[in-house]
Order: sequence, then structure tokens, then C-alpha cells
Amino acid sequence: MLLDANSVRLIATAFVMGAGALGPALAIGWIGAKSVDAIGRNPEASSKVQTMAILAIAFAEAVAIYALVVALIIKFVA
Repeated sequence: MLLDANSVRLIATAFVMGAGALGPALAIGWIGAKSVDAIGRNPEASSKVQTMAILAIAFAEAVAIYALVVALIIKFVA
């Protein structure tokens, strides 16, 4: 059973979005857990930890946005 080009394109799009969202989701959860742990150990440093955590979350989210762009390119251009 062979798939037509449109079916393969949709499967590739779904795979890219699934794989591209899994890594950032795990990273954001890990960053949040570690930042809460660090603030719990040293509450005086909460502003510095919070700033660094927000910055790290933004970088992790950028990977998901790149995956979205690749998925849209696969779906509409390829």
C-alpha cells in the first residue's frame, strides 16, 4: 500500500511538530522545576533566578517555533 504525496506530506508535518514540540516541552518543565528548587533553597536570589529562567524558557520555546516553521514549509511548499 503506497501513500500519495499529500498523505506523506501530512505525516511528515505531524512528525516534525510532534518531535519539535517534545524537546521544548521537556526543557521548559525542567527549567521551571530547577528554578523553583533554586528559589526554595535561596529565596534572596529569586529575582536573578527568575530572570534567567524566563530567558532560558524563551530560548527553549524558540526551538518549538522553528519546528512550526519547518512544518509549515513541509505542508505548504514541499
